[in-house]
Amino acid sequence: MDDRLKSFLRSKIRSAGRQYADAKRAYDNARKAALADLPQDEEGKARIVCRRYAERRAVELDTEARPACFDPEHPDCEGCVRDVRDGRIETW
Repeated sequence: MDDRLKSFLRSKIRSAGRQYADAKRAYDNARKAALADLPQDEEGKARIVCRRYAERRAVELDTEARPACFDPEHPDCEGCVRDVRDGRIETW
């Protein structure tokens, strides 16, 4: 393959990689901003209904949008995190 062609392809692939990273960053920022739409208590904790115990809870969310009570080995907790991220979590 010609060196000019390699250089051209490499620059286009890098450009596409940068565009992908920018789009991903924008998506992540928008998703975190959407979390602010969850109702909050007076301490700023998100008011959600726990899927695991079917009870109302006021919880803090970490940087990955997981409630503080999150248990990675429990399927209800995994579903709760998906619902929080998708904006479908039941609130009070």
